[in-house]
Amino acid sequence: MNQTEIIEVVREAILLSLQIGAPPMMIGLVVGVIIALFQALTQIQEITLVFVPKIIAIFLSIFVFFPGFAAMMITFMQTIADRIIAIN
Repeated sequence: MNQTEIIEVVREAILLSLQIGAPPMMIGLVVGVIIALFQALTQIQEITLVFVPKIIAIFLSIFVFFPGFAAMMITFMQTIADRIIAIN
């Protein structure tokens, strides 16, 4: 394996982690903004009000998107395994 192939594998791993991490993070961001807007409109300044709905939304998004995440990880692992086999 040369340096170019190693850089390519690392680049693919970083892109995969971004693809897997982006949907739950974006949902958490949207829920956080909605709750912050609700707090600003109602003047309820309870700091813990943000955490529970955001955690629930993130866990639900992970639950919903998990089959797609697993398929992406399986494809990536198969690619890595094929490259390992091709070394010999």
